[in-house]
Amino acid sequence: MTTAQTTQTTAALGPRALAWRRRRASAARFWKEYRRHRAGVFGLAALVLFALVALTAPLTVGSDVASVTDAPGQPLQSPSGHFPLGTDQFGRNLLGLVIWGSRVSLLVGLLAAVLSVAIGALIGITAGHFRGWYATVMMRVTDWFLVMPTLVLAIALATVMSRSLGTIILAIGVTTWPTTARLVRAQTLAVESRPYIERAKALGGGHWHIMSRHVLPNVMPLVLAQTTLIISSAILAEATLAFLGLGDPTIVSWGGLLQDAREAGAVSSGDWWYLVPPGIAIAVVALAFTLCGRAVESVLNPRLGVSR
Repeated sequence: MTTAQTTQTTAALGPRALAWRRRRASAARFWKEYRRHRAGVFGLAALVLFALVALTAPLTVGSDVASVTDAPGQPLQSPSGHFPLGTDQFGRNLLGLVIWGSRVSLLVGLLAAVLSVAIGALIGITAGHFRGWYATVMMRVTDWFLVMPTLVLAIALATVMSRSLGTIILAIGVTTWPTTARLVRAQTLAVESRPYIERAKALGGGHWHIMSRHVLPNVMPLVLAQTTLIISSAILAEATLAFLGLGDPTIVSWGGLLQDAREAGAVSSGDWWYLVPPGIAIAVVALAFTLCGRAVESVLNPRLGVSR
């Protein structure tokens, strides 16, 4: 297609169609660059596999896998042909429990990360835009959260609130946002120092217009990369809280399985099959999200120099 034909085609498209065309082209370029990162592709493949396992869990293992009264085996049976990962202290199939627990662990990680990034992005953008006393107060609050141990704050919140899945998500989300707020504020300050922001203000653009139309699109790549990195931390935090007995005891999760194994004395008795599968699942998912996050960072900002 010649340059003249391309210009005519572009002129024939409406503004919305042209915007969607540019987004599709940008997504294609992103995927082309992402595929060059072998570690990122491996992490993405692992995440897709875990997501499929979690989504199909009701079909593959059934919702009654966590039932104590209908346990199919004897307590603490070692791995066998009938029970590939053995049984727990109640005689339940550990393979089914690990598969079912992936639903809760992945859900908590995703929702907690979204909450954390939303809070951090909101505070970072507003603090970078308004500045003055508001920015000073918000950054001092952020500094306070940064110096406080995140796990201690999450444990405190999970202790005073009811033991539920929502409490775990809230406890993780409201204690892990400061890093995102710092990064987004720095990016916001860099964006607002550009000439087109001054032109937008001179043309009458208000605060909401500047932040939503100019600042937010420019910080979204950073927010996306930060989200993938926080999800792994959120999954580890959920496992830690559940291991400490602060999770919902009626819900099966990987951290809850580790807590059950500790209470059953699996460490001292040498029942390794009770501890290893959920621990490996947590480690693999956290590693997969980290690899994806590093690959996304490298694609969005090649100057980082992340190895492939």
